[in-house]
Order: sequence, then structure tokens, then C-alpha cells
Amino acid sequence: MLMENAALLKAIIENAIDGIITIDEWGSIESINPSACQLFQYSPEEVIGRNVNVLMPTPDRERHDGYIHRYQQTGIPHIIGIGREVKGLKKDGSVFPFRLGVSEVQFSGRKIYTGFIHDLTREKEAEEKLMEYTSKLEDQVEERTLSLKKTVKALELAKEEVSQSLKKEKELSHLKSRFVSMASHEFRTPLSSIQLSAVLIEKYAQQQDEASMRKHIGKIKNSVNNLTGILNDFLSLERLEAGRVEPVYVQFDLVKFAEEITEEMQLVAKQNQNIVYQHTGTDSLVRLDQSLLKNCIINLIGNAIKYSGENTFIEFNTELTPDKLTVTIKDNGIGIPDDDQKHLFEAFFRAHNTGNIPGTGLGLNIVTRYAALMNGHITFCSKVSQGTSFTISFPNCDENYSDN
Repeated sequence: MLMENAALLKAIIENAIDGIITIDEWGSIESINPSACQLFQYSPEEVIGRNVNVLMPTPDRERHDGYIHRYQQTGIPHIIGIGREVKGLKKDGSVFPFRLGVSEVQFSGRKIYTGFIHDLTREKEAEEKLMEYTSKLEDQVEERTLSLKKTVKALELAKEEVSQSLKKEKELSHLKSRFVSMASHEFRTPLSSIQLSAVLIEKYAQQQDEASMRKHIGKIKNSVNNLTGILNDFLSLERLEAGRVEPVYVQFDLVKFAEEITEEMQLVAKQNQNIVYQHTGTDSLVRLDQSLLKNCIINLIGNAIKYSGENTFIEFNTELTPDKLTVTIKDNGIGIPDDDQKHLFEAFFRAHNTGNIPGTGLGLNIVTRYAALMNGHITFCSKVSQGTSFTISFPNCDENYSDN
């Protein structure tokens, strides 16, 4: 019976799919089955009696004896009863992966270690192929993700462009609505005044009431001036939008220029409103577009007249330094509400405290754009019921301008 069991065990070992190697406690190979011989490409005669490290590549070959010695000294297993993946060295020098399981057997008063070797070559090749496929797949995913990101970015840009276009359309629609509302109101008021004054003049003519006739003739003149101002604003805006306004720079005497404007605007000032002009600086020659500058100043002084009461002063100051020309118009009028100040230079915008005072809401927008055409910049300071001060600054340097 014992011999039959031994024969059975031998048959099992010799026909096992995995390699089986036994070594003694000094690491010498005592037996090796056919599967292990096939794996390592050795015959039994070539390895039996040799140290098992002959089947190991560097650095495990140099460390193996140390592993056995440490286990024998400490009893702490490094591989025995645990199993791990290691590398094997074939006779032809090639290296292959395998899973090694080691067990310890006490036999005839000595220790024998049995190694069970399962070849992992196919599994590792499959893993490498899978990793390669995974890497390619990741590259494709990354490439497609990048393409998708570009597409999304393009869509976002297109969305933003559409959004901006819609915003501009809404702004344009809003401007048109404000224009229609403002124009219908601003035209209707002076036309109604003209019509009423004409009827009354006809009546007073029959009664030969010259004083009343002169009064209403004055109203007609004022109404016509208002209409002319509205039309001029519209024409200025249309020319600016069409890009047909280009500054023409000429050299002129600023003081003489400003005094003429002061005299002109004093004629349309309210009762006892006084426009006080003052110039600071030793020089008075400047190089700007006279027409654009005059439009800016007249608009600002006109607003000061319009939004200030009778018996008030309007300050008109110019200051010329080697670096800068500054034009300031200051009044003591109704002022601009804080909430309205951020919209002040928008087309067709009028502050909420203007009431029935006529205006198109275009003047300051035009002034800002005219000043910008001459490299100028406009600022203001205002308090409700305390007045407003506007300042336009231009660089006083010939190279900033070009002759047209």
C-alpha cells in the first residue's frame, strides 16, 4: 500500500501542469518535475544538486541565500506560505514571470522546501495587450474629449456672439423706443406752442395789441430754436454713427474763441443768469477742431442754462498748461441724482429730475464722442440741488493730432 501511494504521488508530481521543485535547507535542488524542466529549459541532471538560484535572474539570485538564512534564524517567512510573483531565468537567458508558492516539509528529521511554479507568461502578455489597448482607448478618449471641448468652446463662443447680438438688438430696440417716445414729445410741445402763438398773434393783430404779439413771436422763436436744436442733435448722432465725423485741426486763439461763445450763449440765458468766463495760463493758442470744440462747450453751457434758475452764475473756465487743455463749465442748478449718473452719457438718457424741461438726451452722448475724436476725456461732479461741474481735458501736444 505504501509503495502504491508513493507511485501515485510520483505520477501526480510528474504529470502536474505547474512546475514543482524541491530544495534542501541550503538551497540545493533535490527534485524537479517535467513541467518545471520544460519551463526552465533544463533536464533534471543539469540542475539537481545545484543551488536553486541558478534559476533566478539578478538581483534575486544574489539575495536568495540570504532569504533562507534569515528565515532559519528568525522564523519569519519572506515567501514561505505566502506566495508572490517572481521572475525565472531560463537556460537560454530569457526571463519569464511566474507565481511562486513555497511550503516547508519536515521529512526524516530535516527540512525540505517545495516550490510550486505557475507560469504567468500568457497572463502577462494578455495584461500587456489589455494595457496597450487601454492606453490606446485612453488616447482616443482624450483626443475625442479634446475635440468635444473644442466643439463646446466653439458653441459657447457662438452662444456668446448670439447673446451679444441679441443684447445689441434689444439695446437698439430700446433706443428706438426711447427715440420715438422722446421725439413725439419733444416735437409736439414746441409745435403746439407755435400753433397756439400763431392763433393768438392773429387775434392780437386784430386788436392791435403789439405787446402781446411780441410776446408770442418770442415764444415762436424759442420753439423754433428748440426744434432746430433737436434736429441738430439727431443729425450729429447720425453722422457719428455713420463714421462721417473726422476732426480738422487748426491753430486758434482759445480766449477769443471762448469769449465769442460766452457772448453768444449770454443772449439765450435766463433772466439775470450770468455766464462768467475766465482763462488760466500764459498762452492761449491751441490746436483742435473748432467746430467740434464749440459744439461741446455750447452743449454744456446750454445744459447749465437749462437746468439752473434765474439770478444765478454759470462759471466757464479754460486752463492751458504745456501738457493739457482743460475746459470746465459749472452751475448751481438741480444736479444729477446718484442713481442716474452711471447712465448720464448714454444716448436718449435723461435724469429723472428733469421734469418738463425740454431735451433729447443726446447732448452729453454727442459731447463725449466729439471729445474722444480729439483725444479728449470728460468727467463730471454733481450733487442734487447743489449743481454740476463738467470738465473736458485735451492733451496739449501737437503730435497727438494730425492734419486732415
